Amino acid sequence: MVINQYEVFLINLDPTVGKEIKKSRPCLVISPNEMNHNISTIIIAPMTTKSRNYPTRLNLQFKKKIGWIILDQIRTIDKSRIIKKLGAIESKTIKKVKEVLKEMLIE
Repeated sequence: MVINQYEVFLINLDPTVGKEIKKSRPCLVISPNEMNHNISTIIIAPMTTKSRNYPTRLNLQFKKKIGWIILDQIRTIDKSRIIKKLGAIESKTIKKVKEVLKEMLIE
């Protein structure tokens, strides 16, 4: 399976500990394609339909559902956790993801 940055996959996140986002859910791939195409792990951000407004959580519409990308819970996972591909996010959302990640990790 080819995995590209900014695509959304249904991923099994269990087992988890504490307040980590649980169960199988859509997740956004944020790792670069060089990593995605050459090693067995990817970096993802979970998505949910239930959240509160917070600077590291981006509101979006995906597959006709209103939800959130939870950038404060990014993690590296093994590709064996992937269940199936769901699609990709729009370019305007990609721009917002990049802005929030830059603010969180660089600035």
